[in-house]
Amino acid sequence: MAELNAAPVLKTQGFGITDRKDAWWWEQVFTIVVMGLFTIYATWAAAANAYFEVGPYFSPFYSPNLKAMFPEAFSWMSFSPAFLILWAPLGFRGTCYFYRRTYYRAIFNDPPACAVDKPKVGLLRWAADYTGETLFPFVLQNFHRYFMYAALVLVVFHWKHVWDSMFYKGQFGVGVGSLVILLDAVLLSLYVFSCHSLRHLLGGKLNNFMANIFSKFRFSLWEGQTVLNGQHWFYAWASLFTVGLCDLYIRLTAMGVIKDWNTWGIDWLTVLPATGH
Repeated sequence: MAELNAAPVLKTQGFGITDRKDAWWWEQVFTIVVMGLFTIYATWAAAANAYFEVGPYFSPFYSPNLKAMFPEAFSWMSFSPAFLILWAPLGFRGTCYFYRRTYYRAIFNDPPACAVDKPKVGLLRWAADYTGETLFPFVLQNFHRYFMYAALVLVVFHWKHVWDSMFYKGQFGVGVGSLVILLDAVLLSLYVFSCHSLRHLLGGKLNNFMANIFSKFRFSLWEGQTVLNGQHWFYAWASLFTVGLCDLYIRLTAMGVIKDWNTWGIDWLTVLPATGH
């Protein structure tokens, strides 16, 4: 009987040890840099409590503005209204299946990449003891499906802001800010509607897709959503960039740093107050 050649076993073990010759570490570096910068900016922008609204434009970091919607209920609140709703997008992205895989590798190094050894000693040793999402805080990842429902509500508000961004003092028009807000709404929608949990909601727990008309309808929805799901990773990253870009554009416009070009013919630097809210 011919003997099978066993795969070579690394004699040396430890963090980052691998036989791979490619730049396996680039995704980890990209993740840490992008997520780090976004977290710092989003935290600062949300805590600033200023320059989140100008003309018909409204920052997605503060949407929906529950303090403005229910002033009597939140009359006691002195901190930024962004913190009333940030739990929803943060929870959805933080428990997202794609992001979990990404930051488990980049931050927890479990593992750093395929066929790359985990840390065995030092400060990162605990990552090698990861036992799944059965213990706190990892068990909270199972709430992803519930955060998805909140994200679906946020999508509605984002499209409302697209509509609002095209009207200024009762006049219809389009500005650069309108296009930025539209881009944010499109990519956020693609990210949410390509969600793995939504895919399960549409087609899960069915033993026979052709059992009846309702099953066939769910199967057609599942097939369509599966196409979106294949690009979920792209929509996750792209929507992260655009939501930050949207807030930054509105913030700089409200501060008078940049000028918004639009069909209303308004000089935002001189006509609109630079208060932002």
